[in-house]
Amino acid sequence: MTEKHRYCVIMCGGIGSRFWPYSRSSRPKQFIDFLGTGRTLLQMSVDRILPLVPKENIIIVTNEQYAPLVREQLPELTDDQILLEPARRNTAPCIAWAMYHIAARDPEASVIVAPSDHIITRENLFIESIGRGFEFVEENDALLTLGIKPTRPETGYGYIQIGRHIDGDFYSVKTFTEKPRRELAEVFVETGEFFWNSGIFLWRVPTIIRELRNNAPDVAGVFDRGIDMIGTPRELEFINENFPGCMSISIDFAVMEKAKNVYVECVEFGWNDLGTWSALYDTSPKNRDANVTQNCNVLAYNSTGNIFAVNGEKLIVVDGLKDYIIADAGDVLLICPKAEEQRIKQMVNDVHMSLGDKYL
Repeated sequence: MTEKHRYCVIMCGGIGSRFWPYSRSSRPKQFIDFLGTGRTLLQMSVDRILPLVPKENIIIVTNEQYAPLVREQLPELTDDQILLEPARRNTAPCIAWAMYHIAARDPEASVIVAPSDHIITRENLFIESIGRGFEFVEENDALLTLGIKPTRPETGYGYIQIGRHIDGDFYSVKTFTEKPRRELAEVFVETGEFFWNSGIFLWRVPTIIRELRNNAPDVAGVFDRGIDMIGTPRELEFINENFPGCMSISIDFAVMEKAKNVYVECVEFGWNDLGTWSALYDTSPKNRDANVTQNCNVLAYNSTGNIFAVNGEKLIVVDGLKDYIIADAGDVLLICPKAEEQRIKQMVNDVHMSLGDKYL
């Protein structure tokens, strides 16, 4: 299949609450330049896919409130390339809409689906892996996910157990496990049979639409009812009326864990799901005391393993601090042990319950 039939869907509608207080509902993490490169996570996601997919074949799916941010950061895309969800309904409805949208334009397209908040440090290997992935799904009736070789017993990721070897780095998928307890994650890493679920997928449009119909008929049915309107000037009208009624479910639960033709490509291209402050800490350069400073001035005494992220010209002075997150976003100061960062989501909920949306 020629390059012109290859597409990329980038999902960027999330709020990124685990990166609060930097990531806010008005400007989530995908629209922020976290690494100080001059490019936001969304822009970097587009940059790395351009060697593989024509610019006009890139589709962004986001919440309608982020339309101005997407257009500001990706002015080269047309309105037809930006799908605006009227409500948040998780990844299955998001992906389904994008697949039906692409099918109306190119019924035989092959697609990579990727989140907008990942860090890839070895982009040459990424390009090679995705190229092989496209070839695999174009030659096989397959839903392909990318599995990352684990470097630690991470409890914040899903895991894929590999099954039968197919060819090269490709295997059938035996099981999926969502965010295991640490004891189980340690077993997974020791066996060598489990890989992190990257949330990056490849498939042909006819294959995924068939599997949506077979395994998630409630989701597919919504778009089947509007199939004559998708790809026409009436598409957005149909979506605004019907998308909010979609079941809120992930593509993993809706399709990947049920379908029989699911495969994994095991890859190593320096992947990091920039979902937490610790993930940013792991990705960032560190000083001699293993502290990370994100564009701020810090004097740290007897302090190691911390990440400091502070807006403005404020000077941070600490003594005796170990393995903490210190994030100051102007009207919110977060001080939290890195070991407890999974509680940040709950903290955000508590702030909402106590103080409303002012600090979110």
